[in-house]
Amino acid sequence: MVRGANHTLMAATFCPSLPQHFKPTPIIKFHKSSFSFKVFSSQSSKADEVPTRVGFLGLGIMGSPMAQNLIKAGCDVTVWNRTKSKCDPLIDLGAKYKPSPAEVAASCDVTFAMLADPESAMVVACGEDGAASGMSPGKGYVDVSTVDGPTSKLINGQITETGALFLEAPVSGSKKPAEDGQLIFLTAGDKSLYEKVAPYLDIMGKSRFYLGDVGNGAAMKLVVNMIMGSMMTSFAEGLLLSEKVGLDPSVVVEVISQGAISAPMFSLKGPAMVQSKYPTAFPLKHQQKDMRLALGLAESVSQSTPIAAAANELYKVAKSHGLSDSDFSAVIEALKVKLKD
Repeated sequence: MVRGANHTLMAATFCPSLPQHFKPTPIIKFHKSSFSFKVFSSQSSKADEVPTRVGFLGLGIMGSPMAQNLIKAGCDVTVWNRTKSKCDPLIDLGAKYKPSPAEVAASCDVTFAMLADPESAMVVACGEDGAASGMSPGKGYVDVSTVDGPTSKLINGQITETGALFLEAPVSGSKKPAEDGQLIFLTAGDKSLYEKVAPYLDIMGKSRFYLGDVGNGAAMKLVVNMIMGSMMTSFAEGLLLSEKVGLDPSVVVEVISQGAISAPMFSLKGPAMVQSKYPTAFPLKHQQKDMRLALGLAESVSQSTPIAAAANELYKVAKSHGLSDSDFSAVIEALKVKLKD
């Protein structure tokens, strides 16, 4: 069944258009310094409403620090990863371990999943020994991976068939925000599950938005990452142009940081880019995947995206030069190659 679902996924048109006038639900945030994990204790008046056993599937660059923050906050966390050794540091911190997504889901009240791409997200949720096999009424599944709308809807269908609840919650943010608990959650799906897992989202992030029906969270994340990817290529062009005309690109970074186009991404990544260094916070291959999915989303609603399309080509060139696992700021190397041609 999963094989057929994957085939459908690959052939499907991407996310349908967003409702014209939906608005994010206003979010009330707790300051982390004042947050007490007692809300999860059996003495809490809402103990029967708030999940207490948390599963986490996928312990890569993002998933590992997210799960670690839950453990440090006192959560009862059970982990799984395709490569078991990545679980070991979390087990040392107090996490439990199960050998399959199904067993994690069966033993937990709510299960989070952070996978690399739509295919992985689908297999882990719905494949053999996937999380859906361990789901039952009263449980919840929260997919924080970045996928396209059709994938999210397929997973939603498989999970809800078991009587469990589903919430998509892709995150805006990379490695450092994940480590610092400063992610932004873009959620859609079951509202009651959103309300139940809100305290966990507040441990892992600085803000959260509820966007309505499944597919809207995925669409929002793709729009955000499309803009980010396009911004990075333009920034790279500017750095190389400044150097070509005799300017110091380091000074360009400083000038930008003082003006209207200042962005944390430029200040954070610019100095390393000037030195041709690209420590991985968000892998280039994942940025290109998100650009591809965003272009598919745009195509589904006949929206022209020429800037994003051009940027996507540069990420593809960078991948062809062995930079897939470097940070996405390494896209500047694709421009260097083109300049040499």
